[in-house]
Amino acid sequence: MDVKWVRPKSIHITLKFLGDTPTSKIEQLADAAQNAVGGFAPFTVSIEGTGGFPSERRPRVLWIGIHEGDEKLVQLAVLINKALTPLGFALEKRPFSPHVTIGRVRSLKNIDQVVQKMKALDLAEKFPVNTIEFIKSDLKPTGAEYTVLKEIHMKT
Repeated sequence: MDVKWVRPKSIHITLKFLGDTPTSKIEQLADAAQNAVGGFAPFTVSIEGTGGFPSERRPRVLWIGIHEGDEKLVQLAVLINKALTPLGFALEKRPFSPHVTIGRVRSLKNIDQVVQKMKALDLAEKFPVNTIEFIKSDLKPTGAEYTVLKEIHMKT
């Protein structure tokens, strides 16, 4: 098995990947996102199911699915996607698929066993969604290191 597992403190849901973005643009991006999602109240998501992208048979990414709250995450992603387009970010071509990445596959050795163990997991956790964060990712030999640059708090 050759999977690089995501450290628990690094687990998150990516609504929009911004790539290499100057820190000086974060306020402008956060303002646009805040205006786009200003009417959203906090909500709850639950995790359910596992899988792999692009497929379970040949995954590059292993994930846990989002069940309850998935429609709201899709709505948030669409609103943010549209709000950031005038600021130079391309519209996403693929539909947003709510998930939590838990591992990146380095080789397919014994991947069937990993997928079967993931399917056997009893996932029944719920989590609040009340903040959208702009996160900087620094890739290091020990894994990605994340820094929150800006938070948007949802309307309560």
